[in-house]
Amino acid sequence: MPLNSPDRLLGRLDSEDASNLVLNGERTVLISREQNGDLSPVTSGRRDVVSRSLSGAKSFCDDEMDLEDGKVEKDRVKTLRCYRPIKLHNQALLSGLAYCISSCSMILVNKFVLSGYDFNAGISLMVYQNLVSVLVVSILRIFGVISTEPLTWKLVKVWFPVNVIFVGMLITSMFSLKYINVAMVTVLKNVTNVITALGETYLFMKHHDKKVWTALFLMIISAFSGGITDLSFHAIGYIWQALNCFLTASYSLTLRRVMDTAKQVTKSGKLNEFSMVLLNNTLSLPLGLLLIFVFNEVDYLYKTPLLKMPMFWLVTTSSGFLGLAISFTSMWFLHQTGATTYSLVGSLNKIPLSIAGILLFKVPTSLENSLSILFGLLAGVFFAKAKLRELSQS
Repeated sequence: MPLNSPDRLLGRLDSEDASNLVLNGERTVLISREQNGDLSPVTSGRRDVVSRSLSGAKSFCDDEMDLEDGKVEKDRVKTLRCYRPIKLHNQALLSGLAYCISSCSMILVNKFVLSGYDFNAGISLMVYQNLVSVLVVSILRIFGVISTEPLTWKLVKVWFPVNVIFVGMLITSMFSLKYINVAMVTVLKNVTNVITALGETYLFMKHHDKKVWTALFLMIISAFSGGITDLSFHAIGYIWQALNCFLTASYSLTLRRVMDTAKQVTKSGKLNEFSMVLLNNTLSLPLGLLLIFVFNEVDYLYKTPLLKMPMFWLVTTSSGFLGLAISFTSMWFLHQTGATTYSLVGSLNKIPLSIAGILLFKVPTSLENSLSILFGLLAGVFFAKAKLRELSQS
């Protein structure tokens, strides 16, 4: 009997099986696109089969409404129909919402752990989050959900300098977030774009047009005006944030140089998102443990009562899952839409994040500071559009 036969589909496929088939097909699409840059023939064929099967089931059951079990058949068709619009029409919306929610939640949860619980061991928090990511990715790899490159000694040697910057980037982000409110952190992070653009100009001889430099200039103005009008200004937090901007830009620039070399030492000649997540987080664990002793967080962890609270462990564990979710959802959203939509949504997403940060943590603010924050967020959107226009012209 043919695979897309309605009799076979309705004879063996209940609502749960239908959902599994659709979701497994989508999962294969994500993995195939990540590894090959497009749909493989097998995956494309599978999606065609699913589409033809559902279409065949619909037409078949419409003809069988006069049978005694027509009610059962009708219910099954309704169940199958429930999955069709999600599969065919709402993937971009769902992936976009998942990306926005995970990215906003990650920052808010970290802020809550560091400031709400007054947790003074940011390095330990980073190590625990990365450990959660390593465990989850490893489990998914074992069950065949995702594929990653094996961690060879050659790959580790190539990637280690990037990982040192990666760890510094995460740690300085933790320290700055403890002292600065979420809205100002969001605005100050725009300085990273300025440093990155300067690095591209002097290291890679890449030229930017006037609109890009105008947007970068507006970002600098918003950062200075926001800092001056910040009612909760904390010098230590701003110093950590300045270091974070420098390290984040360095990570971006160094990654471009190392990526090609890293691909050459892998077995497949590729290095997908999951491999980079596993590589970065695995290598960060020994370095993070060393820094825990250097910054003497061991004594604090031994004395703090927070580690005896189950709710604290629940929140910190969820932050680890959220950090990993950002990698998954960003890749999913990028594949469902494109670079233009992904970049603009990422910039616009900072607006509700800033508002939520001010309201949830009851940040004291003024009209001048609020306008500076809004100005910086809009400058970020303008920068994203200018960069996309520059890329389209080149």
